[in-house]
Amino acid sequence: MIGLPFAYAAAGLVFTVIAVSAAFDRSNRKRWNNAAFWALLAASFLFGDAMGDLGNGIAVLALAVIGGVLGLGRGRQGVSDEEERRVRARRLGDALFAPILAISVATFAGSLFLPHLRAGGRPLVDPAQVTVVSLTLGVMVALGLAVVLTRPPPLAIAHEGQRLMDSVGAAAILPQILAALGAVFAVSGVGAAVARVAGAVAPLDNRWAVIAVFCLGMALFTFVMGNAFAAFPVMAAGLGAPVIVRRFGGDPAIMGALGMLAGYCGTLTTPMAAHNIIPTALLELPPGAVIRAQAPTAVIVFCANLAIMAALVFRY
Repeated sequence: MIGLPFAYAAAGLVFTVIAVSAAFDRSNRKRWNNAAFWALLAASFLFGDAMGDLGNGIAVLALAVIGGVLGLGRGRQGVSDEEERRVRARRLGDALFAPILAISVATFAGSLFLPHLRAGGRPLVDPAQVTVVSLTLGVMVALGLAVVLTRPPPLAIAHEGQRLMDSVGAAAILPQILAALGAVFAVSGVGAAVARVAGAVAPLDNRWAVIAVFCLGMALFTFVMGNAFAAFPVMAAGLGAPVIVRRFGGDPAIMGALGMLAGYCGTLTTPMAAHNIIPTALLELPPGAVIRAQAPTAVIVFCANLAIMAALVFRY
Protein backbone atom coordinates (compact mmCIF):
# COMPACT_ATOMS: atom_id res chain seq x y z
CA MET A 1 0.00 0.00 0.00
CA ILE A 2 1.37 3.39 -1.02
CA GLY A 3 1.34 5.92 1.79
CA LEU A 4 3.46 8.39 3.69
CA PRO A 5 6.72 6.44 3.17
CA PHE A 6 6.39 7.18 -0.55
CA ALA A 7 6.17 10.93 0.07
CA TYR A 8 8.98 10.82 2.61
CA ALA A 9 11.21 8.89 0.22
CA ALA A 10 10.58 11.42 -2.55
CA ALA A 11 11.38 14.35 -0.24
CA GLY A 12 14.46 12.56 1.07
CA LEU A 13 15.81 12.01 -2.44
CA VAL A 14 15.30 15.70 -3.26
CA PHE A 15 17.27 16.83 -0.22
CA THR A 16 19.94 14.22 -0.92
CA VAL A 17 20.50 15.71 -4.36
CA ILE A 18 20.62 19.21 -2.88
CA ALA A 19 23.14 18.08 -0.22
CA VAL A 20 25.43 16.50 -2.81
CA SER A 21 25.20 19.55 -5.06
CA ALA A 22 26.00 21.82 -2.11
CA ALA A 23 29.07 19.75 -1.21
CA PHE A 24 30.54 20.35 -4.67
CA ASP A 25 29.76 24.08 -4.73
CA ARG A 26 33.21 25.64 -4.28
CA SER A 27 31.74 29.14 -4.67
CA ASN A 28 30.10 28.76 -1.26
CA ARG A 29 32.54 29.20 1.61
CA LYS A 30 30.11 27.37 3.91
CA ARG A 31 29.41 24.55 1.52
CA TRP A 32 30.04 21.83 4.12
CA ASN A 33 27.56 23.47 6.51
CA ASN A 34 24.95 23.49 3.74
CA ALA A 35 25.75 19.91 2.72
CA ALA A 36 25.49 18.66 6.31
CA PHE A 37 22.24 20.54 6.92
CA TRP A 38 20.44 19.16 3.87
CA ALA A 39 21.94 15.70 4.37
CA LEU A 40 20.57 15.55 7.91
CA LEU A 41 17.17 16.61 6.64
CA ALA A 42 17.34 13.97 3.92
CA ALA A 43 18.26 11.32 6.49
CA SER A 44 15.26 12.23 8.64
CA PHE A 45 12.94 11.66 5.68
CA LEU A 46 14.63 8.51 4.39
CA PHE A 47 15.55 6.78 7.65
CA GLY A 48 13.41 8.52 10.27
CA ASP A 49 11.69 5.31 11.42
CA ALA A 50 15.00 3.49 11.80
CA MET A 51 16.59 6.44 13.62
CA GLY A 52 13.97 6.40 16.36
CA ASP A 53 12.95 9.25 18.62
CA LEU A 54 16.44 9.74 20.04
CA GLY A 55 18.10 9.78 16.63
CA ASN A 56 15.56 12.20 15.21
CA GLY A 57 15.88 14.43 18.26
CA ILE A 58 19.66 14.57 17.85
CA ALA A 59 19.20 15.35 14.16
CA VAL A 60 16.87 18.27 15.00
CA LEU A 61 19.39 19.65 17.51
CA ALA A 62 22.15 19.32 14.92
CA LEU A 63 20.01 21.16 12.37
CA ALA A 64 19.47 23.95 14.90
CA VAL A 65 23.21 24.24 15.57
CA ILE A 66 24.16 24.25 11.89
CA GLY A 67 21.38 26.56 10.74
CA GLY A 68 21.24 28.87 13.74
CA VAL A 69 24.81 28.97 15.07
CA LEU A 70 27.24 27.95 12.32
CA GLY A 71 25.08 29.44 9.58
CA LEU A 72 24.42 28.51 5.97
CA GLY A 73 26.03 30.14 2.95
CA ARG A 74 24.91 30.91 -0.57
CA GLY A 75 26.80 29.76 -3.64
CA ARG A 76 26.45 30.35 -7.35
CA GLN A 77 27.34 26.98 -8.79
CA GLY A 78 26.04 26.57 -12.33
CA VAL A 79 23.36 29.22 -11.86
CA SER A 80 22.13 31.04 -14.93
CA ASP A 81 22.31 34.83 -14.75
CA GLU A 82 19.23 37.01 -14.46
CA GLU A 83 19.30 38.20 -18.07
CA GLU A 84 19.40 34.64 -19.36
CA ARG A 85 16.38 33.75 -17.23
CA ARG A 86 14.50 36.80 -18.53
CA VAL A 87 15.17 35.81 -22.13
CA ARG A 88 13.95 32.26 -21.57
CA ALA A 89 10.91 33.49 -19.65
CA ARG A 90 9.91 35.77 -22.55
CA ARG A 91 10.34 32.88 -24.96
CA LEU A 92 8.15 30.50 -22.95
CA GLY A 93 5.55 33.11 -21.98
CA ASP A 94 2.52 31.85 -20.08
CA ALA A 95 3.64 28.25 -20.58
CA LEU A 96 5.86 28.81 -17.53
CA PHE A 97 2.76 28.48 -15.37
CA ALA A 98 1.95 25.01 -16.70
CA PRO A 99 4.14 23.07 -14.21
CA ILE A 100 2.68 25.03 -11.29
CA LEU A 101 -0.88 24.41 -12.42
CA ALA A 102 -0.03 20.75 -13.04
CA ILE A 103 0.59 20.26 -9.32
CA SER A 104 -2.93 21.40 -8.43
CA VAL A 105 -4.58 19.48 -11.27
CA ALA A 106 -2.70 16.26 -10.54
CA THR A 107 -3.37 16.52 -6.81
CA PHE A 108 -7.08 17.09 -7.37
CA ALA A 109 -7.34 14.27 -9.91
CA GLY A 110 -5.40 11.90 -7.68
CA SER A 111 -7.60 12.69 -4.70
CA LEU A 112 -10.64 11.76 -6.79
CA PHE A 113 -9.40 8.64 -8.54
CA LEU A 114 -6.64 7.04 -6.46
CA PRO A 115 -9.03 5.87 -3.70
CA HIS A 116 -10.72 3.62 -6.26
CA LEU A 117 -7.55 1.80 -7.34
CA ARG A 118 -7.07 -1.64 -5.82
CA ALA A 119 -4.43 -4.34 -5.94
CA GLY A 120 -5.19 -7.83 -4.69
CA GLY A 121 -8.48 -6.67 -3.24
CA ARG A 122 -6.81 -3.98 -1.13
CA PRO A 123 -6.56 -0.23 -1.76
CA LEU A 124 -3.44 0.61 -3.76
CA VAL A 125 -3.08 3.91 -1.87
CA ASP A 126 -3.58 4.38 1.85
CA PRO A 127 -7.02 6.03 2.10
CA ALA A 128 -5.81 8.29 4.91
CA GLN A 129 -2.89 9.59 2.81
CA VAL A 130 -4.47 9.94 -0.63
CA THR A 131 -3.98 13.72 -0.74
CA VAL A 132 -0.32 13.53 0.29
CA VAL A 133 0.42 10.81 -2.26
CA SER A 134 -1.44 12.77 -4.94
CA LEU A 135 0.53 15.91 -4.11
CA THR A 136 3.80 13.98 -4.37
CA LEU A 137 2.80 12.59 -7.74
CA GLY A 138 1.72 16.07 -8.82
CA VAL A 139 5.15 17.47 -8.01
CA MET A 140 6.74 14.69 -10.07
CA VAL A 141 4.46 15.46 -12.99
CA ALA A 142 5.29 19.15 -12.70
CA LEU A 143 9.02 18.42 -12.67
CA GLY A 144 8.73 16.30 -15.78
CA LEU A 145 6.69 18.96 -17.53
CA ALA A 146 9.21 21.65 -16.57
CA VAL A 147 12.04 19.56 -18.03
CA VAL A 148 10.12 19.09 -21.29
CA LEU A 149 9.36 22.81 -21.56
CA THR A 150 12.77 24.22 -20.66
CA ARG A 151 15.13 21.39 -21.73
CA PRO A 152 17.74 22.28 -19.11
CA PRO A 153 21.32 20.95 -18.97
CA PRO A 154 21.66 17.64 -17.08
CA LEU A 155 22.75 19.15 -13.76
CA ALA A 156 20.53 22.23 -13.91
CA ILE A 157 17.79 20.68 -11.77
CA ALA A 158 20.22 19.94 -8.95
CA HIS A 159 21.98 23.31 -9.18
CA GLU A 160 18.78 25.36 -9.40
CA GLY A 161 17.24 23.38 -6.57
CA GLN A 162 20.32 24.09 -4.51
CA ARG A 163 20.15 27.78 -5.45
CA LEU A 164 16.56 27.98 -4.25
CA MET A 165 17.30 26.23 -0.96
CA ASP A 166 20.40 28.37 -0.43
CA SER A 167 18.23 31.47 -0.86
CA VAL A 168 15.61 30.23 1.59
CA GLY A 169 18.09 28.79 4.07
CA ALA A 170 17.03 27.19 7.34
CA ALA A 171 13.57 28.78 7.04
CA ALA A 172 12.73 25.96 4.61
CA ILE A 173 12.13 23.58 7.52
CA LEU A 174 10.18 26.08 9.62
CA PRO A 175 6.74 24.57 8.78
CA GLN A 176 7.89 21.12 9.94
CA ILE A 177 9.36 22.46 13.16
CA LEU A 178 6.27 24.52 13.97
CA ALA A 179 3.90 21.64 13.19
CA ALA A 180 5.94 19.43 15.52
CA LEU A 181 5.72 22.17 18.15
CA GLY A 182 1.94 22.13 17.87
CA ALA A 183 1.88 18.37 18.44
CA VAL A 184 4.11 18.77 21.51
CA PHE A 185 1.82 21.50 22.86
CA ALA A 186 -1.24 19.30 22.38
CA VAL A 187 0.34 16.29 24.13
CA SER A 188 1.61 18.42 27.02
CA GLY A 189 -1.87 19.69 27.86
CA VAL A 190 -1.67 23.24 26.52
CA GLY A 191 -5.18 22.83 25.08
CA ALA A 192 -6.65 22.27 28.54
CA ALA A 193 -4.75 25.29 29.84
CA VAL A 194 -6.14 27.38 27.00
CA ALA A 195 -9.66 26.27 27.91
CA ARG A 196 -9.14 27.30 31.54
CA VAL A 197 -7.79 30.71 30.55
CA ALA A 198 -10.59 31.22 28.03
CA GLY A 199 -13.17 30.28 30.68
CA ALA A 200 -11.76 32.92 32.99
CA VAL A 201 -12.09 35.74 30.45
CA ALA A 202 -15.13 34.72 28.37
CA PRO A 203 -18.54 33.13 29.12
CA LEU A 204 -18.05 29.62 27.73
CA ASP A 205 -21.69 28.81 28.44
CA ASN A 206 -22.54 31.04 25.47
CA ARG A 207 -22.02 29.30 22.15
CA TRP A 208 -21.40 32.52 20.23
CA ALA A 209 -18.72 33.60 22.68
CA VAL A 210 -17.07 30.19 22.33
CA ILE A 211 -16.95 30.56 18.55
CA ALA A 212 -15.39 34.01 18.86
CA VAL A 213 -12.78 32.81 21.36
CA PHE A 214 -12.03 29.70 19.28
CA CYS A 215 -11.47 31.65 16.04
CA LEU A 216 -9.50 34.39 17.78
CA GLY A 217 -7.41 31.77 19.55
CA MET A 218 -6.69 30.04 16.24
CA ALA A 219 -5.52 33.32 14.72
CA LEU A 220 -3.40 34.27 17.74
CA PHE A 221 -1.80 30.86 18.22
CA THR A 222 -1.04 30.72 14.51
CA PHE A 223 0.55 34.15 14.74
CA VAL A 224 2.75 32.92 17.59
CA MET A 225 3.65 29.54 16.09
CA GLY A 226 3.60 30.53 12.44
CA ASN A 227 1.47 27.62 11.28
CA ALA A 228 -2.25 26.90 11.53
CA PHE A 229 -1.49 23.17 11.61
CA ALA A 230 0.49 23.79 14.80
CA ALA A 231 -2.29 25.86 16.37
CA PHE A 232 -5.21 23.56 15.51
CA PRO A 233 -4.39 20.63 17.85
CA VAL A 234 -4.14 23.06 20.76
CA MET A 235 -7.40 24.93 20.08
CA ALA A 236 -9.32 21.83 18.99
CA ALA A 237 -8.33 19.99 22.17
CA GLY A 238 -9.11 22.99 24.38
CA LEU A 239 -12.31 24.43 22.88
CA GLY A 240 -13.21 22.93 19.51
CA ALA A 241 -13.94 19.31 20.38
CA PRO A 242 -15.03 19.52 24.05
CA VAL A 243 -17.09 22.72 23.89
CA ILE A 244 -18.22 23.52 20.33
CA VAL A 245 -18.78 19.91 19.26
CA ARG A 246 -19.63 17.92 22.41
CA ARG A 247 -21.27 20.54 24.63
CA PHE A 248 -23.15 22.53 22.00
CA GLY A 249 -23.51 19.90 19.26
CA GLY A 250 -21.55 21.77 16.57
CA ASP A 251 -20.57 20.12 13.33
CA PRO A 252 -16.94 18.93 13.67
CA ALA A 253 -16.20 19.22 9.94
CA ILE A 254 -17.38 22.84 9.79
CA MET A 255 -15.59 23.64 13.05
CA GLY A 256 -12.35 22.18 11.70
CA ALA A 257 -12.52 23.75 8.25
CA LEU A 258 -13.50 27.24 9.38
CA GLY A 259 -11.22 27.05 12.40
CA MET A 260 -8.27 26.40 10.09
CA LEU A 261 -9.33 29.33 7.92
CA ALA A 262 -9.30 31.55 11.01
CA GLY A 263 -5.80 30.29 11.67
CA TYR A 264 -4.71 31.17 8.16
CA CYS A 265 -5.64 34.78 8.91
CA GLY A 266 -2.96 34.68 11.57
CA THR A 267 -0.57 33.13 9.08
CA LEU A 268 -0.98 36.13 6.80
CA THR A 269 0.24 38.49 9.50
CA THR A 270 3.00 36.59 11.32
CA PRO A 271 6.74 36.95 10.71
CA MET A 272 7.08 33.29 11.75
CA ALA A 273 5.41 31.88 8.63
CA ALA A 274 7.65 30.49 5.90
CA HIS A 275 5.49 31.94 3.14
CA ASN A 276 6.11 35.42 4.58
CA ILE A 277 9.84 34.84 4.98
CA ILE A 278 10.66 33.12 1.70
CA PRO A 279 9.28 35.76 -0.76
CA THR A 280 11.03 38.47 1.24
CA ALA A 281 14.33 36.60 0.95
CA LEU A 282 13.96 35.58 -2.68
CA LEU A 283 12.75 38.95 -3.96
CA GLU A 284 14.93 40.98 -1.57
CA LEU A 285 11.92 42.92 -0.28
CA PRO A 286 11.99 45.26 2.75
CA PRO A 287 11.30 43.47 6.06
CA GLY A 288 7.59 43.09 6.67
CA ALA A 289 6.56 44.11 3.14
CA VAL A 290 4.64 40.88 2.52
CA ILE A 291 2.84 41.09 5.87
CA ARG A 292 1.81 44.72 5.34
CA ALA A 293 0.33 43.81 1.97
CA GLN A 294 -1.62 40.87 3.41
CA ALA A 295 -2.86 42.37 6.69
CA PRO A 296 -6.04 44.03 5.31
CA THR A 297 -7.04 40.77 3.64
CA ALA A 298 -6.45 38.91 6.89
CA VAL A 299 -8.79 41.21 8.82
CA ILE A 300 -11.55 41.03 6.20
CA VAL A 301 -11.35 37.25 5.86
CA PHE A 302 -11.31 36.75 9.64
CA CYS A 303 -14.47 38.80 10.15
CA ALA A 304 -16.25 37.04 7.30
CA ASN A 305 -15.09 33.65 8.56
CA LEU A 306 -16.39 34.39 12.06
CA ALA A 307 -19.80 35.28 10.66
CA ILE A 308 -19.91 32.16 8.46
CA MET A 309 -19.01 29.86 11.34
CA ALA A 310 -21.66 31.46 13.57
CA ALA A 311 -24.23 30.89 10.85
CA LEU A 312 -23.32 27.31 9.90
CA VAL A 313 -21.59 25.35 12.65
CA PHE A 314 -24.75 24.72 14.73
CA ARG A 315 -27.18 24.16 11.85
CA TYR A 316 -26.73 20.42 11.53
